[in-house]
Amino acid sequence: MRIGIGLPSTIPDIPGRRIVEWAQLAEQRGFSSLATIDRIVYPNHDSLTTLAAAAGATDRIGLATNILLGPVYPPVLLAKATASLDQLSGGRLTLGLAPGGRPDDFAVTGRDFHTRGRDFDHTLTVLHRAWRGEPVEGGDRPVGPHAVHDAVPVLIGGTSDQALRRVPKWGAGWTAGGAGPDAAAPFVEKVRSAWRDAGREGEPRLAALAYFSLGDDATKDSRDYLLDYYAIVGEYAETIATGALRTEAAIHETVRAFADLGFSELYLDPTTSALDQVDRLADVVL
Repeated sequence: MRIGIGLPSTIPDIPGRRIVEWAQLAEQRGFSSLATIDRIVYPNHDSLTTLAAAAGATDRIGLATNILLGPVYPPVLLAKATASLDQLSGGRLTLGLAPGGRPDDFAVTGRDFHTRGRDFDHTLTVLHRAWRGEPVEGGDRPVGPHAVHDAVPVLIGGTSDQALRRVPKWGAGWTAGGAGPDAAAPFVEKVRSAWRDAGREGEPRLAALAYFSLGDDATKDSRDYLLDYYAIVGEYAETIATGALRTEAAIHETVRAFADLGFSELYLDPTTSALDQVDRLADVVL
């Protein structure tokens, strides 16, 4: 199982240069990929801009959104931006996408929260057509560069019947997002069955993320950040903040559990912007 590390781009007040340094150090230490999570109504860095900066500062490490809120973005602009990032990075981009679940992100972008599933399907259609170099939405020319490998690999998020349909139709696989191994396990075989039933060859990619911090000196910042980021879910934010992996044993146990389920990749997302977290994590998992 490949081990990636999240970029600290959602942590408020982080200097942009720290994100670039984080990306460079993560590549040096041997992580497989850098990942972002997505939010609009929060003072975080934009996901695709962050990955573009990371792409320019690195040479080999993969780049992933895990996840991006697909229906929040105008489909044509998202197609152009992702095709550009894919080309600029030499084909290192994996696009984790899901419909999203926070109404405020849709309200401020002028997108309809209640039609997000239908809009997501339309977005997936536009993306794949645009990545192949086809005109979209009534235009008579391509809207962006051709994707390096004809299409950017897509990981579909969600646990609905619609997600099961989208995985083999549009995806390279499925992402469990922040669900732990126990919560993700029941859906894994459903994904594999949907993959086989659709006639897809091989095995789907299976990805997940887990929050971490290492060192007693990082615990307060970690908790404060998660409580703030997930304040929208009320009291459940405490569960998320408490559930972050904060010991070597907890990290090892989670890595082993996802590996036993057959996951192909796990992204460990930081909850503090201290640069030493990259080295501390690498010393544990690499």
